[in-house]
This record gives sequence, structure tokens and C-alpha cells, in this order.
Amino acid sequence: MFKGALFDLDGVIADTAVYHFAAWRQLVKDHFDADLPDSLEEKTKGVSREDSLRVILDYLDITVPEDTFVALAAEKNDAYVKALDAVTEADILPGITDFISNLRDQGVKLALASASKNGPLILEKLGLSDAFDAIADPAKVAAGKPAPDIFIAAAQGLGLQSTDCIGVEDAVAGVTAINASGAFSVAVGGDELSHANLRFDGTADLDLEAIKAAYQNH
Repeated sequence: MFKGALFDLDGVIADTAVYHFAAWRQLVKDHFDADLPDSLEEKTKGVSREDSLRVILDYLDITVPEDTFVALAAEKNDAYVKALDAVTEADILPGITDFISNLRDQGVKLALASASKNGPLILEKLGLSDAFDAIADPAKVAAGKPAPDIFIAAAQGLGLQSTDCIGVEDAVAGVTAINASGAFSVAVGGDELSHANLRFDGTADLDLEAIKAAYQNH
């Protein structure tokens, strides 16, 4: 039996990813009078704010000075944080509350392994702060997803090896990061996540018994 569960936040615990891309779209409209296609959202999912901005600037074929880059990232975050004012417990994705309760009932420790520096604020708004034993600080890891650093840090925050944990993700980069960390990857989403050890179509389908069986057979 695994001892820890390492959770991504956006798209796994709550669908705050929509606020991220909406903030990016507004930023690009305001500064560059350009529009971002829906297809670009997947490339910004699960990665850091700075890496997301690099993806967007590459798409626009725009280069900016470092001070402008920092200012754009900060402006986007301000817009995102303001949007989070609307977040409540009602935004927790289907099945997640029960899944977290079931994990805790079985003695599994929980850690947040999110690229979002706003993770603690969001957990508080969702009423889930007390459910998590550790929160990995993305500002303190050397490399963001798809590197494994944030998942390794989250496991260490629980006093565990990542090989004794499962990781739950909805993004390609996130699943790649879990696999690289040595944890057992559980994905929620479509076929683009087929590199996960186990995949469910959505959060409502998460099945602890199925995960336990797959982990033991891994």
C-alpha cells in the first residue's frame, strides 16, 4: 500500500485552470492586441507561470526584455488572484472530497505538488487546508514540471520517498514529472495522458480500490 498521495491542483482538485488562461488571454489582448487559441491552453497547463509566459511569447513570436517579462508575469498573477475571489468549496471537482476522505481514512498522507504559487490560498478558499499534511513550494524547486522536482519535494514534505507515493495529475507535463520522480502516476483526463500508470476519464471516476490494486501490481 502506498503511504502518500501527491496532488496537482488545477484540474485535479478544482478547475482553477480556466482562470489562468483567461488571465493570460486578457494580458495578451491588453499588451499585444493578439488572441490566443484554445489549443495553446494545454501547453500552459501544469507548468509554472514563467514557463507558461515563455510558451505564449514563443507562440506570438515576441521577445521582451527581462524586466518586461517579470512585469508581465506579475500582472497576470494579480489578475488571476483577483479572479480567485470567486472560488468556493463549490468549485471542488466531482468526487475529490470523497477521494481525499477515503485516502485519509486509510492513513495515507496528502501533499500538494502544484506549480501554482497560490496553492495555499486556493486550498484555504476550498476549505481543504486541513486535509493536506504538506505543501511543496514551487519557488524552492530547481526545475518545474515536466521535471520531477516538485513531486520529490512533496514526498519529502511528508517524510516519504516518492516511490512510496501516488501522484494525481491532469496534464501531460505533470504525468511526465510523476513518472520521472518514481511515484505511481494516476491521471484524470483523455488519451493524451496514456503515459500514466493508471488513467481515469475524470475526477468522479477516481477509484481508490482500483488504484491500490494497480499500485500493488506495478
